[in-house]
Amino acid sequence: MTGDHYFTAEPTAPARPREVEFTAGGRDYTLGSAAGVFSADRLDPGTAVLLRKAELPDADVTGALLDIGCGFGPITCVLAANAPKATVWAVDVNERARALTTANAARVDAADRVHAVAPDELPDDVTFTQIWSNPPIHIGKPELHGLLLRWLPRLSPDGVAWLVVARHLGGDSLHRWLVEQGWSVERHASQKGYRVLRVTR
Repeated sequence: MTGDHYFTAEPTAPARPREVEFTAGGRDYTLGSAAGVFSADRLDPGTAVLLRKAELPDADVTGALLDIGCGFGPITCVLAANAPKATVWAVDVNERARALTTANAARVDAADRVHAVAPDELPDDVTFTQIWSNPPIHIGKPELHGLLLRWLPRLSPDGVAWLVVARHLGGDSLHRWLVEQGWSVERHASQKGYRVLRVTR
């Protein structure tokens, strides 16, 4: 056993590469994964609900999109594949996750449009037409709130953020908290115990 978590900056566990297959937006994906990253062996159920129930960007979407806590890159790759005119910024504290996301972007022919970076490496002047996240609930409520307070204000005035949170892990309380922070929040969908939240200014 190691002390690694998916939010460990530099995982020490052996990578043990593997592949994860899933379908989103009518397209099949086969992405590389490894130990020491979030949901290494399968598409996380919450991520699956988000990609199934939220409104994926279409081919006309431009500008910059953001994936908060990208893991091995499933959301990033779906966004990049669906919106070929957009740039996708993938943020994760885990260096192994960022490396996998970069490699997987090449698998979907989007290597030139995907930037997998540590949080402090994302330029301060970039704003986002869309923000997507299956946020890392297990880092704790104060840290989660801090993470959302860091990134949501960078949503463009007419932008939209899509979040998925398990109801039993505080999906409804997070909804209320976001409203208290001044955001417009709609419960867009519920499935398999998950809430898909649509957040706008």
